[in-house]
Amino acid sequence: MSTKKGEDVFEKYALEAVPKENRQSWPSIALIWIGTMICVPALMMGGALITGLNLLHALLAGIIGYTIVVIYMSFQGMQAADLGRPTVSAAIPSFGFSGSRVLISLILGISTLGWFGVQANVCGAAFSSVLNTWLGVNFPVWLSSLIWGVIMLSTAIIGFNAVKYLNYIAVPALIALSVYGTYSSFVKYGSSILSSYQPPTPFPFVQGIALAVGTFAVGGVIAGDFSRYARNRREAVLSSVWGVWPAGVAMLFMGSVMALLAGTYDITQVMSALGAPVLGLIILILATWTTNTINAYSAGIALTNLFQLPDSKRALATAIAGILGTVLAVAGIMNYFLNFLTILTSTIPPVAGVMIADYWVKKKGDPSKWFKYPGANWVGILSWLIGALVGIYLKIGIAPINAMVVSFVVYLGLISVVKQPQPVPSKK
Repeated sequence: MSTKKGEDVFEKYALEAVPKENRQSWPSIALIWIGTMICVPALMMGGALITGLNLLHALLAGIIGYTIVVIYMSFQGMQAADLGRPTVSAAIPSFGFSGSRVLISLILGISTLGWFGVQANVCGAAFSSVLNTWLGVNFPVWLSSLIWGVIMLSTAIIGFNAVKYLNYIAVPALIALSVYGTYSSFVKYGSSILSSYQPPTPFPFVQGIALAVGTFAVGGVIAGDFSRYARNRREAVLSSVWGVWPAGVAMLFMGSVMALLAGTYDITQVMSALGAPVLGLIILILATWTTNTINAYSAGIALTNLFQLPDSKRALATAIAGILGTVLAVAGIMNYFLNFLTILTSTIPPVAGVMIADYWVKKKGDPSKWFKYPGANWVGILSWLIGALVGIYLKIGIAPINAMVVSFVVYLGLISVVKQPQPVPSKK
């Protein structure tokens, strides 16, 4: 990251290691994750959980779900802090140079592009709705999604520092406004329904946990894109724990409460009912912006790796990724949100399962054993595929955990019987 006078404002590190002198304090990284967690899909998930669980069980499902994410996210983050490299680069020994370049870049790139489209679509729809309700202006949702997608892309193009400073400004405001919206719902609608509420379409508790994991499954795997800036393992873990867990659980709780009291998790509708539509819109825009910056940023790194671009082209790759995500928003990807979330829940966590098995068990967490494995590591690819299929088709337990555990176990089993080449470790 360049911060010295006269140097480029754009981040210059993409696939290569971030030097120690450019590392950041853990609160800076945690604040980025907090900004990511304070988002409309988290509120939406709170609203979805109480359709099948009572409030207490919905909250417990969120706590367990995010705890699971933070655990594997911490391992991903510590590896990135050791290597100074983003997820797609750290994954090279696990999946091979070609496997990481094609498979992992596509999986993570498509996932983050999809999330970018969902968020921009949500923001665009809400913006158009508020303009119609407040001013009587019929503003097309597709155009609103396009405009806000481009605006949110700007900070991701600049890089890590822009993301960090955006969250310095937005996170305190988001916390205050979200708490105000929830408190106002209590005042306006009362709280009697909370204790007596029974879900209209009950579903198993484990399904609620799976939904909570799925909400941030991608974030847990791509943690290395930001934790590579952590100064050491301890700070990588601290940034994950304090960045994800409190904010994520709080947003699920507030989404559940607002859905019960006000009849909707949509913060813009809640604030409109309270007579403050503009305030609700500000919350939504800031929440979407802080989260979507992460999506575009990680998608840009994935494209940089996919096409083997030099680090200096990261900003261009991020711009292209954001444009593609905005096209998805214009096309109305929000209509397919639940299907999209189900696929992510099963296919993303096994990436972390393979990486954790390779780095923390096979290599015993030794960064000196990291190397650019040539070609494709079919052991890693096959392990991921088996884990993903188990996550999709096994209908018992928690799908993302099934997928991750299976990929972890299969990888360790295969490397014990399949002879693999041992390239000379590369200097980082």
